[in-house]
Amino acid sequence: MWVGGSTMAAMQLPVMPPVKPMLAKSVPTIPTGALSYEPKWDGFRSIIFRDGDEVEIGSRNERPMTRYFPEVVEAVKANLPERCVVDGELIVVVGDRLEFEVLQQRIHPAASRVRLLSEQTPASFVAFDLLALDDVDYTERPFAERRAALERALADAQAPIHLTPITRDPVLAEQWFAQFEGAGLDGVVAKPLDGSYQPDKRTMFKIKHQRTADCVVAGYRLHKSGDDAIGSLLLGLYNEAGELASVGVIGAFPMATRKALFTELQPLVTTFDDHPWAWARQEEGARTPRNSEYSRWNNGKDLSFVPLRPTRVVEVRYEHMEGVRFRHTAQFNRWRPDRDPRSCSYEQLEEPVRYDLADILTTRPDAG
Repeated sequence: MWVGGSTMAAMQLPVMPPVKPMLAKSVPTIPTGALSYEPKWDGFRSIIFRDGDEVEIGSRNERPMTRYFPEVVEAVKANLPERCVVDGELIVVVGDRLEFEVLQQRIHPAASRVRLLSEQTPASFVAFDLLALDDVDYTERPFAERRAALERALADAQAPIHLTPITRDPVLAEQWFAQFEGAGLDGVVAKPLDGSYQPDKRTMFKIKHQRTADCVVAGYRLHKSGDDAIGSLLLGLYNEAGELASVGVIGAFPMATRKALFTELQPLVTTFDDHPWAWARQEEGARTPRNSEYSRWNNGKDLSFVPLRPTRVVEVRYEHMEGVRFRHTAQFNRWRPDRDPRSCSYEQLEEPVRYDLADILTTRPDAG
């Protein structure tokens, strides 16, 4: 059921909402063959449905996001064909790069706040696939044909509607993979030229950046199964001021490991009075995981944690940073008993070369 959709009944399209987007499976290197390559945008995956003045913006979880992006709705009416279904990504650009955290802030329950944010941090839409046009269902057609039709349909589109660049040259795709991260992009996607559009199926390929960092374990949250297992470990890095900043969590452990970690970490449990993320720091605005904090991204989930003396170091795998934190949940790699916790700073992190996002958005759609 299209939860919250107010215009579905009025729409008459060959592909109707809700539709789960086609997905990609991770591969370690850029594949070759009969493939099309494009940048992997770091935003909200969205399928836009337009039937005249009726517009709905669907999300990956099939919930409509239309009310949060009124400026995108108006841009769709001005730039997309009268009747179409287009797959793409909602993004927010700040300066010369994508800012996912700013995009997250656009999801707000108050209509007045939604209107204000639509003016202060307007979103853009990057199109990369076509599901339907007029009365034609394109989902069974090969990607090469869908892409050609999409290019014709968006030939006159203007910002904030964009058509993602593509190439069939794996060498250029490698170059994009190295360069575009500096503009906040997430990697490269490869699509079989003869592949149909298969909702919720991992028929594409994604290549994402993988790096490692040595982090201080500064706390833990309990597992939902009970009070004798670790749910996640809270990670920190020292900044230039010598303060331990919160950078993210790791939490993908087998249950036996969760219970063993709980026992191992008990000698390190401390109070907030003796912890770098003490309560007073919250009032000073330091970015730390607040005890009894609730997150609207977790449906009111309690994010309180047990503080640990910051003496244990873990090496984690991560893709890239979003500001001062890991963009996605990091992955456990190995323990580093040989590493001095005070040496775990931001200085160890690889810094991508800056790249102007405008150069990507204005690249010829077919660059190879």
